[in-house]
Amino acid sequence: MPVKRTVMRSSKGKKLYAVRDANGRFKDIQSYKKAHGADIKRKSKVEIAKAAKAKARPKAKAKPKAKAKAKKK
Repeated sequence: MPVKRTVMRSSKGKKLYAVRDANGRFKDIQSYKKAHGADIKRKSKVEIAKAAKAKARPKAKAKPKAKAKAKKK
């Protein structure tokens, strides 16, 4: 299950993500840059399932293209 992150700013103006536990205390604080980079590198369950489904499906054969007729002057 995805974790809800609160967006905050540091005293220097950097964007931060804060994760809270069930009691509302801070469990983890990360910089936005670090957390966003990790999110981009990781694939979701939906993306993994979609890739596996596409890999299992046989590829359709490509139809040959029709040749263009030369124009007469």
